[in-house]
Amino acid sequence: MVIPLFDHDPTEFKVPPYVTWSLIALNVAVFLVEQATGGGEFLIMSYGAVPAAILGKAPNASPIPAWATLVTSMFLHSGVLHVAGNMLYLFVFGDDIEEAMGWWRFLLFYLASGILAGLAYVYSNADNVGPMVGASGAIAGVLAAYLMLRPCAKLWVLVFFRPVKIAAMWAIGLWVAFQFYDIAQGEDDGVAYAAHLGGLAAGALLFVALRPRDVELFECLYDEESTPP
Repeated sequence: MVIPLFDHDPTEFKVPPYVTWSLIALNVAVFLVEQATGGGEFLIMSYGAVPAAILGKAPNASPIPAWATLVTSMFLHSGVLHVAGNMLYLFVFGDDIEEAMGWWRFLLFYLASGILAGLAYVYSNADNVGPMVGASGAIAGVLAAYLMLRPCAKLWVLVFFRPVKIAAMWAIGLWVAFQFYDIAQGEDDGVAYAAHLGGLAAGALLFVALRPRDVELFECLYDEESTPP
């Protein structure tokens, strides 16, 4: 288990990451609406992404077109830990990618990563009639971009609940390794691993395509001024 804490002073930004903050606020607001409407079951069943419905193998029970749930599902979460974990990762890594890309490129990148991650899940679970929800596919795209942008940046993370300072390549690499490990277990734990891996692949390709020309890849930048939490 790898839980990121911060990569630099979380109260200081060269450019305020308004899109990152807005995405976090929107996800939290939607989750609060879920809780206010009976725990979110109605919203998840109505606006979650159902593979069989998107592929036309089952009736679409959503009030919107089935393909549109690839977007709405990104803002729904199944529980407190689900939304808190996703938003923590977005808070730690999203601001750097938004700064590098600019706000509109970052927003396009985030949404496209999430949609492509959702499609990876849909096509790998074509007959599934259960809804997929969560921002983790889009955030996996953000992780891929961060790994390509600042692989050597030092992060404070909790590894099995112990704070350590390690390079981003190892922190994100551990997260990726856990995805493959959990897949190898062959157990259906309700986690959309295909979306995570699809988001990583999509994020890597999209970051290369959408980043401004002056943004270099794999530039090792060390932040030695971070202090322990």
